[in-house]
Amino acid sequence: MNAACQTTEIANPSRHSGASRNPGTFCRSAGRSWTPASAGVTGSMARTSLRAMLAALVLLLFTTVPTLAVTIERVVSPGGIEAWLVRDEKNPIIAMSWSFDGGSELDPADRLGLAYMVSGLLDEGAGDLESQAFQKLLEDNSISLSYSAARDGFFGALTTLKDNRAEAFRLARLSMTAPRFDAEAVERIRRQILAGLKRDQTDPNYIAQLTLMRTLYPDHPYGKPARGTMETVAAVKREDLSAFVKARFGRDRLKVAVSGDIDAKELAGVLDQLFGALPAKAEPFQVADVVPAASGQVVAAPKPIPQTIMVLAQRGVKREDPRWYAASLLNYVLGGGGFNSRLMDEVREKRGLTYGVGSGLQPYEHSALWTASGSTMNEKAGQALDLIKEIWGRVAAEGITAKELEDAKTYLTGSFPLQLTSNGAIAGTLLQVQRDELGIDYLERRNEYLNRVTLQEVNALAKELMDPRAIATVVVGQPAGVTPTATVEAGPS
Repeated sequence: MNAACQTTEIANPSRHSGASRNPGTFCRSAGRSWTPASAGVTGSMARTSLRAMLAALVLLLFTTVPTLAVTIERVVSPGGIEAWLVRDEKNPIIAMSWSFDGGSELDPADRLGLAYMVSGLLDEGAGDLESQAFQKLLEDNSISLSYSAARDGFFGALTTLKDNRAEAFRLARLSMTAPRFDAEAVERIRRQILAGLKRDQTDPNYIAQLTLMRTLYPDHPYGKPARGTMETVAAVKREDLSAFVKARFGRDRLKVAVSGDIDAKELAGVLDQLFGALPAKAEPFQVADVVPAASGQVVAAPKPIPQTIMVLAQRGVKREDPRWYAASLLNYVLGGGGFNSRLMDEVREKRGLTYGVGSGLQPYEHSALWTASGSTMNEKAGQALDLIKEIWGRVAAEGITAKELEDAKTYLTGSFPLQLTSNGAIAGTLLQVQRDELGIDYLERRNEYLNRVTLQEVNALAKELMDPRAIATVVVGQPAGVTPTATVEAGPS
């Protein structure tokens, strides 16, 4: 691999109701920083113009995107391996996504980062192909093969031209059944991970997110760094990597989704070709459910930087909870709707305390969070945090309006087809629908679930769940007007 992606310890706060999640992944291109185009714009006229343009763009997109119509087939191979398929003959492309239960949460305490390291090595040589030969075949045949490790699962993704599918399936099978873990590749990937971790020690966003998870889950695997530490990554041995593959890649923990130019009959054979040689059962494991330890604490990580990074969290709603759809709509109004949310309107637009602030629902297999995040000038940190919590409390006490609910429904139902604009996106969404056990008809019924939520249900949930006094807060920087209940080391400057 050429470079490790920067990953975060909590998921993207902008994710508010989609079926897909964003696991940490090893990738080949470095991440890019993004600065809001409006960062230098001031004045009510400019803000009004920007909001009008955004509203017009959303309206245009919603009126031009066709109604979602996806036919999902359940395919079972002769060997009993199941996959969900959306057939698309418009383009000669096949995309596959698959996962095994259990991710970084299962890393041994002295080998944290093991799952992440495996994800970076499976395409670094397999069978009789060393790293360069394996990578050359992928490149020469325009095959994209990648792996990623999240807290609750280990993920694979394959995209290939139809004409090159035989080679793509062969290489994917080898990567799972016969990874080489050659010394050169192992040490190269280890150096990349260690270099990334060293950079993270000075990244205030990473520090904030990691500190938050440690605060919320002090005695649970969720509180451990998913990519490990300098010491634990350095301790991983080749036999640890091989043992991970042998223990975790069992067909009983496998889910598969496919989209593209392949029919059910051919896919049935491909499933056995790809996964049939894997063990029938993975090694058993148990991870306890846990309630986040959010009790109003404020944890400071002092760091000499000009801005304060703020991350906040309280108990959230798990994906299988019937209240998920009410929570998704409520979160859109609170902070998931960008410029249409209350947090952005009050904290940025009216008071100019931040360039951006948002909230999101973070459902894990064994817990759930409701998070918010943003940044502000050090001297305004106390004011910004107080305002965020005030808005949180106001929504809890008063709820939202009927118009806000209707606008949230319009956006969340109308924007959903935009998440399914490629075979890869469809396969990824189907995979998460399976993992969440939402049913093969979920894509057809999702908007119905949202549209039937009542204002009374949303506001009852707000009153029951939202509690500004229970929010756990982490601040990194030199925040004025903030009285911490605990202080932690922010790492080297």
